[in-house]
Amino acid sequence: MGYRQITGAALAGAIFPAAARAHVSEQGFVLLLPTDIYIAAGVGCVVLTVLLTVFLPVRAIHGLFRPGPVALFRFRPRGRLITGVLSTLLLFWLIREGFRGPHDPLSNPLPLVIWTLWWLALVSLQGLLGNLWSWLNPWLVPVLWLRRQLGLRTLIHLPRAVLGWGAVLGYLAFYAFLLADLAPSDPDHLARVILIYWLAMLAGGVILGPRWLLRGEAITVLMRSYARLGLFGRKGAKAAMGLWGWQVLRQPMPGYAAAVFMLILLGSGSFDGLNETFWWFGLLGLNPLEFPGRSAVVAPSIWGLLFANAALIAIYAGTVTLGVRLAGKRGLGRFFRLFAPSILPIALGYHIAHYLTVFLVDGQYVLKMMNDPLRNGAELLGMDHYHVTTGFLQTESTVRLIWLTQAGAVVVGHVVAILLAHALALRVFETPRRAVLSQLPLSIFMVAYTFFGLWLLASPRGM
Repeated sequence: MGYRQITGAALAGAIFPAAARAHVSEQGFVLLLPTDIYIAAGVGCVVLTVLLTVFLPVRAIHGLFRPGPVALFRFRPRGRLITGVLSTLLLFWLIREGFRGPHDPLSNPLPLVIWTLWWLALVSLQGLLGNLWSWLNPWLVPVLWLRRQLGLRTLIHLPRAVLGWGAVLGYLAFYAFLLADLAPSDPDHLARVILIYWLAMLAGGVILGPRWLLRGEAITVLMRSYARLGLFGRKGAKAAMGLWGWQVLRQPMPGYAAAVFMLILLGSGSFDGLNETFWWFGLLGLNPLEFPGRSAVVAPSIWGLLFANAALIAIYAGTVTLGVRLAGKRGLGRFFRLFAPSILPIALGYHIAHYLTVFLVDGQYVLKMMNDPLRNGAELLGMDHYHVTTGFLQTESTVRLIWLTQAGAVVVGHVVAILLAHALALRVFETPRRAVLSQLPLSIFMVAYTFFGLWLLASPRGM
């Protein structure tokens, strides 16, 4: 199936928008690669990392996550206000374009910016680099301005835990929209959904205070969760840089809702890949080569999303409980929360791997859109006669490079997760031996999840 055909089906609302299905095009070549060897090598790297944590001294583990100073540009607080205003104005321009612009989601700026620049690129960069979202949040400045103009104080004081569970429900609703909505990249439909959501979150911020934006608004909580992994952050008053996850070791233990939120980042992303496989279609009794349309899988997609997350949380809780008992301690709550951030590198690695080919294709449409954003004949990037290509998805050598990059993202995510979990264990267990024992079940889970993630990348897909 060619990319143009996939795009046409997306416009008909039969499948997920082209902005999230382009990666099926290279699957024929992936099936020709020795993926079993690559999967074995990836799992082997993760197993070696587990063994490494057994023999590495405590000082070496802590040294891995010790940040160093870095010279960065210093921005005054007013800088965030300016970028926040610009971000809000950009969002409203995108919403206007969604209502009035082209109906083709590969030409309209709204779906291109939301699904390609934000969901694919910015979420990945947030986890790789640091908290970029604090400069781009489109709610913070309007909420602060409205509260000041109206002379409002927080009208309703909700407990911190309640705010956190609001973010969990909000993210599940977002992913259900992503997977089950009949046309999530239709410009007019997407503009309507975003406008309603923006207004609802604005009202929440005005009524419940800025704490709602930090702990209850799902998009901001998503970005703040991944910001814990960023290479760049602050150590005291100075900028610093360290291995992914170093900031986790310097932040308070998350609450229950925040811990569950981190787990559903992985559960939702994993199901996003699973529901494209032939295995899933076989489970539903559908022929993936004659897909009847998204309307046929709305309910299975939602129930599958909820079940996948519930299963992941249960397995994670079981491995943590068993590890704690092996280390001679009891209780689940504290350790459930303690080790939850160690799941973030796995979730981020799979997010990058899952959407890499999508970005390589749809990023070209973004550049064409940026070449003439106002559709007034401008040629800002000199791409007026550029034709989007998917040729790199039809050559074995480039598909091999792409697949190895995807597999590398998954493996690196698991390696960092194991090291981070061990560093967290060393903070609370009296001896390195107990810390190692506490990690054995969780490490086995991570090794198994490495195999699962690489299998998803290599599996034939439908839709």
